Amino acid sequence: MRKVETVGLVGGGVIGAGWAARCISSGIDVLVFEPKSEMHDRLRESVQKGLGAIRRLTLSAPGKEGSLGFVGSIEELATNVDFVQESAPENEELKMAVHAQIDAVAAPDVIIASSTSGILPTLIQSRCKHPERVIIGHPFNPVYLLPLVEIVGGEKKSETVIQAAAEHYRNIGMKPLICRKEVPGFIADRLQEALWRENLHMLAEGVGTTEDLDDSIIYGPGLRWAIMGSNQTYHLAGGEQGMRHFMEQFGPALKWPWTKLEAPELTDELIDRVVDGTEAQAAGRSIRELEKLRDDCLIGIMQTLRNFRTSAGLVLAENEERAYGAKACKRWSTSDDVSKPLELYECNVRAEWVDYNNHMSESFFLLAAGDASDALFRYIGDDEAYREAGHTFFTAESHINFVKEASVGEPLKFTTQLLGLKEKKLHFLHSMYHAGSGELLCAVEQMLIHVNTDEGKACPILPDVYEALQAIWTQHQNLPQPERRSREMSV
Repeated sequence: MRKVETVGLVGGGVIGAGWAARCISSGIDVLVFEPKSEMHDRLRESVQKGLGAIRRLTLSAPGKEGSLGFVGSIEELATNVDFVQESAPENEELKMAVHAQIDAVAAPDVIIASSTSGILPTLIQSRCKHPERVIIGHPFNPVYLLPLVEIVGGEKKSETVIQAAAEHYRNIGMKPLICRKEVPGFIADRLQEALWRENLHMLAEGVGTTEDLDDSIIYGPGLRWAIMGSNQTYHLAGGEQGMRHFMEQFGPALKWPWTKLEAPELTDELIDRVVDGTEAQAAGRSIRELEKLRDDCLIGIMQTLRNFRTSAGLVLAENEERAYGAKACKRWSTSDDVSKPLELYECNVRAEWVDYNNHMSESFFLLAAGDASDALFRYIGDDEAYREAGHTFFTAESHINFVKEASVGEPLKFTTQLLGLKEKKLHFLHSMYHAGSGELLCAVEQMLIHVNTDEGKACPILPDVYEALQAIWTQHQNLPQPERRSREMSV
């Protein structure tokens, strides 16, 4: 299948805007067909909100973002994109007609995916001449943060198409879950609906309020579910003997009349109870305010999980590594122009980096500078293989000079100037600028010692890395000294 450089979106609602933000953040251009022109400004606003959340989520250096454009017809969209993601209203007839329109004019190697949460792909592809390239790509809201996407093929599915779609979704930071069998509701929604039905039964019977039932998830299984699903959770519940012991002990309880999988009758009284309860839980907060709270919490959870490289955190870490490899892992070569301070790293101020004054805390200036140092190390060849061989740099001394505040979401750009080089020592200064205004925000000067980690002592920098540093130092020693250079630190 073709390389995806432009994605076409049919529908500009909440889901369409989420897809747009996710694709644009990954450097993919987006064209949108949204027949309601009054929705265009709202979509642009939603995309910017999504992009802001993604920038706060990821540690990878921001690359060039894709563009957002609108087209006047489905035909114009289908003939100008490499992948189509349909997010029209949940109406079978509408989706069948839309997919037939797209299929009639799109190039044969363009995959057409539907965001439907329950309509079967065999039905959606039924009027298409190339049904094998029509699939389900069902995301979860907010699409720009939650990584799960369910891929479902119909009766005439193509494994080549399924795998190509999965690769596309991985490339935009998602976790593709390929459903092995076409079933109504797919996988995740069937599980969600079972919980939702039981929730409604307990509300109808007065077992608890909406807040009580939500608390039962928030403070209990929901915390586990962010790490592992029901199966693995119950495997642990079986102790050292695992799931087999759990099933022996608790399996008979499945016959007890606890649950009622049939949906309760949606009486006016039950609907009012749900509506009144959730409005009370909102406590006057708007949908926008609750969305921001949700996004902030999701970002915090996923970033924490990233540190342990598990579940959604592993997806985030792997996507950052792909982005870092593509955008920030340039390696030094003899043809490089290093006559000016190096520009190797950019990032955005993350939410957890700011204090109660909404300004970046002192320690996080040093943390961001450390990431700039990592970019320098990779550039000169001090990479994973170098460290695995038992060699790296340890920081011996740091001086931080604060110039101006930085707030959440602001873009940062670093330059790096070498101030000294010896066979076992490296001395440099990072200047941190606001990437938009160009203002200097901070200078971080550091002295590093090259170390043999196996022996636990200083040793000469290895030849390939030293060659790169020597080439840079030959140019940088003739540069004007940085204004913020310390007078005490020297090689």
